[in-house]
Amino acid sequence: MELDFERCYRAVDSRDQRFDGWFYTGVRTTGIYCRPSCPAVTPKRENVTFYPSAAAAQRGGLRACRRCRPDAAPGSPEWDVRADVVGRAMRLIADGVVDRDGVPGLAARLGYTERHLHRMLTAQVGAGPLALARAQRAQTARILIETTTLGLAEIAFAAGFGSVRQFNDTIREVYAAVPSVLRAKAHHQQAGTGAGTVSLRLAYRAPLHVDALLDFLSLRALPSVERVGDGSYTRALRLPHGPAEVTLTPRLGYVAATLRLSDVRDLAPAVARCRRLLDLDADPEAVDGTLAADPTLTATIGKEPGVRVPRAVDGFEMAVRAIVGQQVSVAGARTVLGRLVAAVPGPAAALDRPAAVLDQPATIIDEPSASAPGAESPLRAFPSPAELLALPDGAYGMPAARRETIRTVARAVADGTLNLDPGADRERLTAQLTGLPGIGPWTAAYVLLRAVGDPDVFLPTDLGVRHGATALGLPDSPTTLADYATRWRPWRSYATIRLWRAS
Repeated sequence: MELDFERCYRAVDSRDQRFDGWFYTGVRTTGIYCRPSCPAVTPKRENVTFYPSAAAAQRGGLRACRRCRPDAAPGSPEWDVRADVVGRAMRLIADGVVDRDGVPGLAARLGYTERHLHRMLTAQVGAGPLALARAQRAQTARILIETTTLGLAEIAFAAGFGSVRQFNDTIREVYAAVPSVLRAKAHHQQAGTGAGTVSLRLAYRAPLHVDALLDFLSLRALPSVERVGDGSYTRALRLPHGPAEVTLTPRLGYVAATLRLSDVRDLAPAVARCRRLLDLDADPEAVDGTLAADPTLTATIGKEPGVRVPRAVDGFEMAVRAIVGQQVSVAGARTVLGRLVAAVPGPAAALDRPAAVLDQPATIIDEPSASAPGAESPLRAFPSPAELLALPDGAYGMPAARRETIRTVARAVADGTLNLDPGADRERLTAQLTGLPGIGPWTAAYVLLRAVGDPDVFLPTDLGVRHGATALGLPDSPTTLADYATRWRPWRSYATIRLWRAS
């Protein structure tokens, strides 16, 4: 990925927070790398090198700045937009695939050899998959070291390192200090807030329209799986190593996340999925700038800047939601899905292993943390493919054809022939979905919009979209509306959310 030196330097010189996560500033004379908005004195031009990723800066022999905490910056919005192999790989690495399955597992998911994948990532982001995963492990470890009382050996394996020696070497290289020194320096900053609670700050690029996010999630919240109230969203998660719960509370400049994990190894994927759920890595100025060029959307964008696309923490769950939501109202789909969840036997999943208390700020949280999830009725993760396949016909509470469509998708996900995670190939997934009985273009597009996170999906036949178009004075004929929407590329998913709000 080529970086324009002049543009990057101007962003650093003005300390422009909009570019945090887009690139990293390496300063050769100090041996550190920073985010563009670092408050330190702007370095001289001749001493600066710009890197497309933190891993690339580390590969260049630089350590992370302790003042601006570049590893806590929002992620680059480019990886959500791009549908190519590099974009898909970056989304999967963020979800912890390399830590769980290694580079061979990542390459197999993407359909490339390890060598070719390494070559593509190095050319685009300045580092291969192992280096990118290593940078993420270092960030996770630093948070655990500075804000928990976990033993350093336990932190090493929780963060994904293969050995304590590897953990020590990486921390020393990235942060220019051994783990015990990082812990000693941070010891005075924050006391634990209670066993079993994980508290983090999730940064985003302003503006963020909080009401739009919470309204969308509230209308679709499933009983016993998720709830919205008091400005927060709480839901159960199914993570690689066990169940979890998260409460997300948007605040000025960040989202406060309170997690209960059954296994601390799930910290990185939990954070990645929460960020994707709320679309926190988006660049709202780029999105709104394109959409506002259309006079019919100018007023609504001026009134509600920063509307995001609520995505998903589980691709299979979103596929089932899309199938159930065919030709029924949002309220009707919610009722059917609630009954389906309730039909799965067993209590809410127990979180029997206390997690540590974490924080991911550039500064210390100075207000009370959100109430711990689970204070009300316990939540449970959405049923897995195996759990739905085990249900009898009568438990589905829907027409036989729709029930069989859900079972077909469940079998395909269970046997690995259907990939619904953020790293899925969008064109291939669309072809796979529409090739299944009972799934048409609307359902496949909805899955791409929310499960895969495609920013350029449009639903011209959707009744809510058409009603919103009418409210804004746009054509409501599906064909005419689809033609009109081409001017909103590559952000038609965001236009879809705005039309739903207008309806």
